[in-house]
Amino acid sequence: MGGGVQLHVASGYSARFGASHPHELVARAAERGIGTLALTDRDTVAGNVRFATAAATAGVRPLFGVDLAVAPHTPAASPTPRRRTPVRGGAHVAEAEHRVTLLARNRAGWARLCRIVSATHAQPVDGVPVVGWTVLEEHLTGEDVIVMLGPVSEPVRALSAGRPDIAGRLLEPWRAVAGVGLRLEAVWLGRQGTGAGSLRLAARTLQLGDEHQVPVVVSNAVRYADPGQHRIADVLDAARLLRPIDRRVLDGGERWLKGPGAMAGIAGRIAEAAGAGRERAVALLAETDATADICRVDPAADLGMGRPHFPEPQAVGASTGPGDAMRLLRQRCEAGMTARGLDHDARASQQLAYELGVIGRLGYEGYFLAVAQVVADVRAMGIRVAARGSGAGSMVNHSLFVATANPLEHRLLFERFLSERRTSLPDIDLDVESARRLEVYDRIFERFGKSRVAVTGMPETYRARHALRDTGLALGMPPQQIDKVAKSFPHIRARDIRSALAELPELRDLAARAGEYGLLWELAEGLDALPRGYAMHPCGVILSSTARLDRVPVQPTSGGYPMLQADKEDVELEGYGLLKLDVLGVRMQSAMAHAVSEIRRTTGRQLDLDSPDHVDLNDQKTFELIRAADCLGCFQIESSGQLDLISRLQPRHLQDIIADISLFRPGPVAGGMPARFIAARHGGTPHYPHPDLVPILDDTGGVVIWHEQIIAILARMTGCDRAAGDVARRALANPDRLPAVETWFRRAATASGRYTPPQVIDEVWDVIKEFGAYGFCRAHAVAFAVPAVQSAWLKAHHPAALYAGLLEHDPGLWPARVLAADARRHDVPVLPVDINASKAQNEYRLRYISTAADHTSALRVADGSFVGS
Repeated sequence: MGGGVQLHVASGYSARFGASHPHELVARAAERGIGTLALTDRDTVAGNVRFATAAATAGVRPLFGVDLAVAPHTPAASPTPRRRTPVRGGAHVAEAEHRVTLLARNRAGWARLCRIVSATHAQPVDGVPVVGWTVLEEHLTGEDVIVMLGPVSEPVRALSAGRPDIAGRLLEPWRAVAGVGLRLEAVWLGRQGTGAGSLRLAARTLQLGDEHQVPVVVSNAVRYADPGQHRIADVLDAARLLRPIDRRVLDGGERWLKGPGAMAGIAGRIAEAAGAGRERAVALLAETDATADICRVDPAADLGMGRPHFPEPQAVGASTGPGDAMRLLRQRCEAGMTARGLDHDARASQQLAYELGVIGRLGYEGYFLAVAQVVADVRAMGIRVAARGSGAGSMVNHSLFVATANPLEHRLLFERFLSERRTSLPDIDLDVESARRLEVYDRIFERFGKSRVAVTGMPETYRARHALRDTGLALGMPPQQIDKVAKSFPHIRARDIRSALAELPELRDLAARAGEYGLLWELAEGLDALPRGYAMHPCGVILSSTARLDRVPVQPTSGGYPMLQADKEDVELEGYGLLKLDVLGVRMQSAMAHAVSEIRRTTGRQLDLDSPDHVDLNDQKTFELIRAADCLGCFQIESSGQLDLISRLQPRHLQDIIADISLFRPGPVAGGMPARFIAARHGGTPHYPHPDLVPILDDTGGVVIWHEQIIAILARMTGCDRAAGDVARRALANPDRLPAVETWFRRAATASGRYTPPQVIDEVWDVIKEFGAYGFCRAHAVAFAVPAVQSAWLKAHHPAALYAGLLEHDPGLWPARVLAADARRHDVPVLPVDINASKAQNEYRLRYISTAADHTSALRVADGSFVGS
């Protein structure tokens, strides 16, 4: 029996249309004997990675397609008049009249489909993505794409209107562009009459196909996994159309994922209504199976999932020959080592050679060349940039001037960043001036081209408040009442609405009247985590090869940047394998850049905060200021809690700031780690469970603070390499994997024969296990500590310039009046507005000047700014 195929399925990634997540659809398909399942979301392919991953796990064969709005082949004689606002409230949202479903047959078909989707979004009609016929004629040539014309396609709509003659004529343009890939889609959803989903229209569709020799397939036009979810579909319709549920056009409850038996019954009814026998029903199912069988798109081979895709060698300055990119990377690293004075440092050279070997074996040289090029371009623009994250532990990044700190000086480990045992791509985040972040974006696009670059998208998913608002709208509740109910809830998951009503004291009054709201709570919970729209990620930039256009479509953002149709988490190695570079706009970087600019303008001094010749990160005057807890306006160390910790710690050098930033976090504070470290720091007797751990823990007085220390302990006591130590370290946070890690650690440490009595292993394991709750990456702390000390250096040596930057760019922790008061406390006058000297508010908020009388640096308030006294 056929019917184990569903060719037209929308998931929750069809924003405000599909009511089930991809993994839920796949799970139901496996349970109901559906061996082949297509994902055909509306206007997007953003759910493909989740769908393919779930299908591989469940043993369901995935098909990949899309449901697109299509412009009419014969435009209307006169434009449709604008509809009046509904009497019951809401609005008339324009939706495309005609839609078709496309399925990729092979890699070439998927590439064509991606180009079609991108072109559709690039040329919307009245704000709605609609594919035009010129795009179809350009990209549907050949036999690589299946085109299914269902109940809302133009030919079948004509059939619904009782005009089979027009329907036949409208099939011809589709036959011309789709060729042998053309299919008619018969859908019966139990509706009456001759409209979409009716038995009559499904039967007429079958007859039309037979008359014009166009194969017909059967589908259920699925939009939810289970029958009971039809009410969620009604809520989504109301949210999409911005008006209450219209009870005349309810979903009907039939668009769930039906199994082979149900689909065979549907095929039989359609054939019977068309005046044909059982043989025609069998043929209809067979044609559906045959259509599914010729669609062979492999997620790994054709979508490129599971392997990296970096910019081509020529895009990063290398030749195209074998090994040319690696040779270029090695040359640039060696030149950087010379520039940093490390070319004769044996340890540094050995570490560089080791890292280059790992990078070469992984084939990641393109990644490092691309990131280094971005950083070089940003610096050439005069924009401050600093690497953040575990990438600071790489000597390659240090030699390429991507990372500032020497990893060997700070005991950073490359394996925390990258190893041959890791299954994810390396991750380098760049902090740039927030005021110039989009300039950085523009330069990346200019350097690599739009064919290789896109910004990351992210779905805006339903949480409690949005879910309640949209459900309330659907149920026709008064807007004021909806607003009051929604605002009563904290920012929690939608699925937790009813449990919050039962447990939270602040919702007690609302809970007492919960029954008055009927289905509101249940329906709102049903929207949990469904995408309600898509937005540009605030910092993610994607770099890839030009082949990316044939693997993942893009759509434009309001700012004009092409946005990838993929969740930000789906571009990683397990997904599309793209280089994701997080370009974070940091206001403190803008503030420091403004300070440096003002120093140059008023004194002529060209200051480079990143040069050790200009700024000593262990400067005595700077650390006197820090020890006095005079850190207002200093990056990462200015909060009241930090000021308290610093006053007790009394930092003496950069390493103390690194430890301070690592300790000032909920886990370490709850575990008493700051007190233990401070005690050791101020002369307490350090405790080491075994002499082997002294070289690992001597700089923290025997206290474990960082991931890198745990990796080193695991490697030292078990004899494993540091890459394996990092794998074990990652498992500590997973309660399910923790017992296996403990068994491995105890067995390997005992087998070494070095760690006796057994209490030594017990003590070390207790420390390791506890660490899973509070550990921090030392490389992260180093990346934060450097700008922290740089900002403190500016405050110690050029306070007026720093205050000018802080008030100009408002890093956010302290209001302007507090910063102005602190400036006066440091003998920096805050001058009033001067019509002859102040600049407009949209240029500078505060201006740094010198007064000739006493050579005192002062702050000049910008025109229109107000700083409290």
